[in-house]
Amino acid sequence: MALKQYLSHKLEQRLSPQQIQLMKLLQVPTMELEQRIKQEIEENPALEEGAEKDEEEEFDNDEYEEETEEDFNIDDYLSDDADYKTQVNNKGKDDDEKAIPLSGQQSFQERLTKQLQLLFLDDDQHMIADTIIGNLDESGYLNREIEAIVDDLAFSANITVSEEDVEAILLRIQEFDPAGIGARDLRECLLIQMERKQDGDITKFTAKKILEEYFEEFTKKHYKKIIKKLEISEADLKDAIDEIVKLNPKPGGSMKESSQNFQQVIPDFAVYENEGQLQLTIHGRNAPELKVSRDYKQMLQGYSEGAKTSKKDKEAVTFVKQKLDSAKWFIDAIKQRQNTLMLTMNAIMNYQKKYFLTGDETNLRPMILKDIAEIVDLDISTISRVANSKYVQTDQGVYALKYFFSESLSTDSGEEVSTREVKKILSEAIDNEPKRKPLTDEKLTVVLKEKGYNIARRTVAKYREQLNIPVARLRKEL
Repeated sequence: MALKQYLSHKLEQRLSPQQIQLMKLLQVPTMELEQRIKQEIEENPALEEGAEKDEEEEFDNDEYEEETEEDFNIDDYLSDDADYKTQVNNKGKDDDEKAIPLSGQQSFQERLTKQLQLLFLDDDQHMIADTIIGNLDESGYLNREIEAIVDDLAFSANITVSEEDVEAILLRIQEFDPAGIGARDLRECLLIQMERKQDGDITKFTAKKILEEYFEEFTKKHYKKIIKKLEISEADLKDAIDEIVKLNPKPGGSMKESSQNFQQVIPDFAVYENEGQLQLTIHGRNAPELKVSRDYKQMLQGYSEGAKTSKKDKEAVTFVKQKLDSAKWFIDAIKQRQNTLMLTMNAIMNYQKKYFLTGDETNLRPMILKDIAEIVDLDISTISRVANSKYVQTDQGVYALKYFFSESLSTDSGEEVSTREVKKILSEAIDNEPKRKPLTDEKLTVVLKEKGYNIARRTVAKYREQLNIPVARLRKEL
């Protein structure tokens, strides 16, 4: 095959390393930014934390143009106007807060293993118990079949046991705290807890009877069937159900949550109302004071005054130059991040001004990423990165920025409203419904139409599911 030459012309977009660095910094929250800055300072000795001295001026903000080694001008790094720093003029009250509140406790399995040590078991029994505890899920349930556990012990630990042996150890573990641990389904979990509460009280005995014999009717809320079969009054059934709903359906959940390390959410912004006007501030940790190391500038000056003829000297100059460049790029990225965050949050604040002033969720306007992108003249992906994992402190509490974004919906009058407003009205309608005869999705659709929201029943069902509200039959109460 003969070789041929072609001329082609194509247009492509490439991001510079600095742009990539900025995009990555935009999407990190305040706490992660602090760790990212510490990492950069550790990796780049030319970057330091702190403000410059008064006699020094700030770096100019001209766009950096990459230079080759031949046209490298050392004066660009030694001049008085090349001292970088960032300043924040709107620091919050919590700027000096450095502590990260964490709570460390024993893990879920560790607490169960500690209780296991109180039992008198031989080696094989102890191995069975360890295997069972290791197979408990986050809610404290044993979702693995007994037969499978027997096989696991035979193949992995070379221990031959029967299903009866495993069952016996499982019953011992089900005596651990909290009550309900080691259950194989919800019914068994609730029965274990109710068994411990038996004290001769007729109501608790009735509750246990319901769980033992009429659990399916209870879950489907077929209360009339239960009343008829147990020959009890409606009041007796209500008292028994009140006892059941006090039980914990996920006994392992509370233990797991208490064993996790919780990190406090630190708002990136604060929006407050002052005499009818909104004020926006950014958290001080989003705009730290950074500067280029004076020692590195002096080091570069020392190399520049030398002959720089040896290969070692040239490599040293290149290394110092790269570190200074990296420090400059990082400081510029932090500054651009701060400006982009403020610009975007200011647009969101003005767009949702009525909500921030009143705190009424129904005043939230429909808002999508494109709306804010057009206002601030930035790409939608940039707005998405800003809204990711960012929080704002308001007079009504702390909210994720994503909370303020919602799609629009047209009313009968043609007015566009936020879907969040519709969900709010839907939630209020369900809260005020008669508990003995909850509103079905069809009736909720009628309620919304009466208020001017022409929504299909399947849409109402979707919104209800998004609000984690069960169907009407499961909301029924006595």
